[in-house]
Amino acid sequence: MTMLKVFGQPAATDVARVLTCLFEKDLQFQIVRIDSFKGEHKVPVFLRVVCLLLHSALQNPCGQVTFKDGDVTLVDSRDICRHISKKYEDKGNKALSGTGFLQRASIEQWLQAEAVSFEPPTSALVFQLTFAPALHMPPDEELIQQNEEKLSKVLDIYNSRLGKSEYLTGDTFTLADLSHLPNSHYLTMSERGRKLFETRGNVARWCTAISARPSWKQVVEMQSERPGLI
Repeated sequence: MTMLKVFGQPAATDVARVLTCLFEKDLQFQIVRIDSFKGEHKVPVFLRVVCLLLHSALQNPCGQVTFKDGDVTLVDSRDICRHISKKYEDKGNKALSGTGFLQRASIEQWLQAEAVSFEPPTSALVFQLTFAPALHMPPDEELIQQNEEKLSKVLDIYNSRLGKSEYLTGDTFTLADLSHLPNSHYLTMSERGRKLFETRGNVARWCTAISARPSWKQVVEMQSERPGLI
């Protein structure tokens, strides 16, 4: 089989999303770390992460990851996950891309919801609540409140849906759930971010369940390796 290659840093949310998908599918791959700040070992970890994320976004506005599968090159993390789960459907977690037309359609709807409604407010909150304090930057309270309101409306919908099933599209973990892991992980690093999840019982249960996936734990472990390069 062609060696799959991921270019990027595990700390970047788009890279983490792709790595989780690869681990779920039990696929061998090579990660080529883009060490843009190599040698800056004295820079605090959070500062390195922020610089990495901002640098990646500027260098590659379509995403913070590049993926090669033979002659195929993709740069959007969600498209990469779609490609992996479809092409390697018979590998690893076979339920990742759903079973049957209806569940697959539901997965696609939730992937769109994550990209359009969940990702924008969580990204803003992750920076303001988790990264900005480490950079000794004053929080933008107005921006925080605006995005808390946006995310609260989204999470209320999620909470209602998750009251009917264990995961977003049913009782099996799929790409719909996987796609939410990176931003949820960073957001719940802050007390204020955790509260948005903890005050919604079904969302809190779901977040705990998906965060306990062995695939995600492997990604978190990768993020902690070679800290001078993150």
